[in-house]
Amino acid sequence: MDGEERPRKIQKLDTDESHDTEPLMTGAICGGQDEKLEQAHTENTAPATTPEKESEEPTAAENESEETSQNLSKRQLRKQRQREAWEAERENRKVIRKEKATARKLKKREAWEEAKRQGKDTKEELAKLFPSTGRKGQRTTQLPITLVIDCGFDDLMMEKERVSLAQQLTRSYSENNRSPFKGHLVLSSFNKLLKERFETTLHRTHEHWKNVRFLDEDWLFAANQATEWMQGPQGGKLVGPFKNKADAKPEDGEIVYLSSDSPDTLTELKPYSTYIIGGLVDKNRHKGICHKRATELGIKTAKLPIGDYIQMASRSVLATNHVVEIMVRWLQLQDWGEAFMQTIPSRKGGVLREGGNEQEDSTPQKSDAVLDSEQEDSTEPVATIEAGEKASVREEGLQAEQ
Repeated sequence: MDGEERPRKIQKLDTDESHDTEPLMTGAICGGQDEKLEQAHTENTAPATTPEKESEEPTAAENESEETSQNLSKRQLRKQRQREAWEAERENRKVIRKEKATARKLKKREAWEEAKRQGKDTKEELAKLFPSTGRKGQRTTQLPITLVIDCGFDDLMMEKERVSLAQQLTRSYSENNRSPFKGHLVLSSFNKLLKERFETTLHRTHEHWKNVRFLDEDWLFAANQATEWMQGPQGGKLVGPFKNKADAKPEDGEIVYLSSDSPDTLTELKPYSTYIIGGLVDKNRHKGICHKRATELGIKTAKLPIGDYIQMASRSVLATNHVVEIMVRWLQLQDWGEAFMQTIPSRKGGVLREGGNEQEDSTPQKSDAVLDSEQEDSTEPVATIEAGEKASVREEGLQAEQ
């Protein structure tokens, strides 16, 4: 009997150590020992599970970042690194700009004192050493005319095109705000991703712009509101290009959407009128969209007379800021040909037609289309500091030197 029971006891001891027979053992042990066993079991298992969870979390994050990096092309990764490097040096650039401004002021002070000591005209000497661009501090006159940039094409543009449009809007504001005669500038449908870019990447610089309105509503709403703005106390004066139209009335104004597909040509800008410029960068993918948008609502359309004044060696469809600049130049010069020549980039190869100041080019003209919203990317330097953009880095250096 003893010989037969001993193997059974050994078998029970072996099974008691397993988890399957644990309830049988706890039933045979007193309550105090049972509690000690549970505490020991908890202490032994807790450290084993916690490190596993902690080690899993960074692994998942690393895998996610690796997947994101794998989804980006080499060019996108390079631009991402450039943006990160640009942001990292932002504070250093501010310090450098301040140091250059301080050094420039000190140099001016020394030159002024030297000219005064030698008995020379201080203003004349400073003008020779530090020539002015002629724009800073120049007085501008508000005219009763409105330029509305229709930004309602956000969904039709790719990210790089939206970046280009943001640069063009900045340039448009700069050209209008510094012109001797300026109009009311409105950005309609300013929402979605374009607005997000200004509020994030561009650090809300647009909130410091003066004499410009940002509206969530569309261009037609903005045009109707402009009729009231131009009649108010800050509406503008009938001077400069409008000095011979002192009898003009607000009800004589009109709303015109600029489009190259229009059968009508714009011959002059009229007081109390609103001109709509399509804010679209699409490499000519969406042809005629501005004209269609206006005609569906019964709004008058017109094209700028570029074909009547300029002989182009390439496409004459330009950026939004070029259209704004041409119209602002006309307010100053009252001459379309000169306004085109001062604005159109030299790479376009534009020359005045017969009767202008330059000889006509023998290069055949490719297009007589008007400057309007269906445009190409602008490759000129911009005033906005663009994170990770090489052109913007060069622009900031130019600004610091000025």
